[in-house]
Amino acid sequence: MTTSRTAAERPRRRYAPRLPPEQRRAQLLDAAYAVLSRVELHELSMEAVAQQAGVGKPVLYTVFKTRADVVEALLERERELGLEQVADTLPTDLVGADPVLAASSTVAAFVAVVLENPTRWRLILTSPGSAPEEYRAALRSSRTGIFDQAEALVRMGSTLDPRWAAMDSGLLANSLLTIAEMLGRLAVSEPAEYPKERLEDFVRSIVQMLSGVS
Repeated sequence: MTTSRTAAERPRRRYAPRLPPEQRRAQLLDAAYAVLSRVELHELSMEAVAQQAGVGKPVLYTVFKTRADVVEALLERERELGLEQVADTLPTDLVGADPVLAASSTVAAFVAVVLENPTRWRLILTSPGSAPEEYRAALRSSRTGIFDQAEALVRMGSTLDPRWAAMDSGLLANSLLTIAEMLGRLAVSEPAEYPKERLEDFVRSIVQMLSGVS
């Protein structure tokens, strides 16, 4: 009596359905993103990405040759998406608005965006030193662009509200940006200790203090 299985009896190997290259790439990056909702960046493995995507590792390696390639592509995608989200929170015109309330609302809107996308913003705001230098340089460039927009809005506010007229627009913009980043880090790293309501209350208080409003 033989215990070997015939070819017909052996379970068939599962193959991932064919996808266009860009669709496959997006699927794999989505899988890496899902894995990172559970682990830190340095813990991301090719095996975990393939398993999350429901494909064999050979399929993954046809798109990304190394783990570093996956990390670099994912970080860049999330940086670009994060930049779009930040741009959407910034007001384009302060005419007819209270600059203090506009600043407070903008920081609060940013915190809300972070809380809606904690994995993305954990990657952006707490990027480890092991992240590619090109990515860290891109983050610095993005921050500079956001700072320039924020400073332009502060300058606009100073022409509309005498409470802001004597303030250094660069320092105020940098302070607001630094506060927003700090709150974002707390939101994604210690959500139980720093819930949304606590952060929003702090935003209102600190903006009033920076602008000299009692």
